[in-house]
Amino acid sequence: MPELDNRRKAEGIARLFRERRPIDILPHELMPGTLDEAYRVRQIFEEIETGTRGPVAGYKIGLTTPIMQRLCGVGEPVYGAIFGNEVHHRRADLAARNYCRLGIETEIALRLGEDLPPTGVAGSWRDRVAGAVESCMAAIELLEDLHHDYKRLSAAAMVAGNVWNAGIVIGASVGAWWRLDLARLTARLSINGREIGHGKGGDVMGNPLNALAWLAEARAAAGVPLRRGAIVMTGSMVPIQFPSAGDHAVVEVEGLGTAELVVT
Repeated sequence: MPELDNRRKAEGIARLFRERRPIDILPHELMPGTLDEAYRVRQIFEEIETGTRGPVAGYKIGLTTPIMQRLCGVGEPVYGAIFGNEVHHRRADLAARNYCRLGIETEIALRLGEDLPPTGVAGSWRDRVAGAVESCMAAIELLEDLHHDYKRLSAAAMVAGNVWNAGIVIGASVGAWWRLDLARLTARLSINGREIGHGKGGDVMGNPLNALAWLAEARAAAGVPLRRGAIVMTGSMVPIQFPSAGDHAVVEVEGLGTAELVVT
């Protein structure tokens, strides 16, 4: 009865997040045995959560650096869904009490202007997806990690929990993004006016378009290709931060503007 087992795992994981229950590691009885099983659990988790968090608006990509992949015992990134009710534009004011531990990441978001094909394409996925990108945005990813112990990270546990996505804040859309070299763009995260860290688009798999190409191929292989209008969060250029109540975080990406978060 593997599918029933996977559903029970997904329901249990969804309950942990809804109750904002702190854990240092996913309980053994909810842990998927493999990454493939974790994605099956994640799909059920997604179906459960759309009832309250809204339809899927796109996807986030995590574990985009070799260091994080080695730490989690995988050789590729992972992905989870972004829910429509948790897409915030330009600035979000969010209450700290609504999270167990709120994390934020500094990202470039891409929006697709056309459907991607359901199967592999001749030539490079990178070239195909670049032509499908309608606009780019400075972005903040919101994460709920339930106080997970980062020394005990597991890719399977992260995937089963939808890679911890708790929403996004996206800045104004830039349609002429192709005039910019996304790999060279500098991104900065400031909290309360003090710079916390900075990075470049190239820190994400060499180029945010490479991250999108990886996701496009993964979704096509799973039989659920990316569609027009999907927002893709391509990965963080600054290590995760955990703002507190009263903090004002600003992500600024060269050529793409800003996204802001106020934690109340």
